[in-house]
Amino acid sequence: MSKWIAERNLLLSQKGSSNRSELIIRISTPYVVDQNAVNFPVGDGVSGCTIQFDGLTEISTEEVFGADHIQALQLAVNIDPILKRFSSKYDFFFPTGECYFETEEPE
Repeated sequence: MSKWIAERNLLLSQKGSSNRSELIIRISTPYVVDQNAVNFPVGDGVSGCTIQFDGLTEISTEEVFGADHIQALQLAVNIDPILKRFSSKYDFFFPTGECYFETEEPE
């Protein structure tokens, strides 16, 4: 089981719907990558982080990798490109109701 060190709570709704549901995004503690767990060459210090998406049916987890723990964590916390992949289907909001991406219209 992963140890979660960061979490972001958002709301999402399908485009054209006013019904919002909760989306929780969690980032794991960085870990050293085992060569047997990946299909690319791993040098000393190569690290990964797990990103968990609780509330998106299309994706539940994603792994990101970096040269070391800091880079893996830096890449993992940059969740916006991942959420942008789903922005044609969903609108994302902060718990306060404000739009997460500037292009979305608040309801």
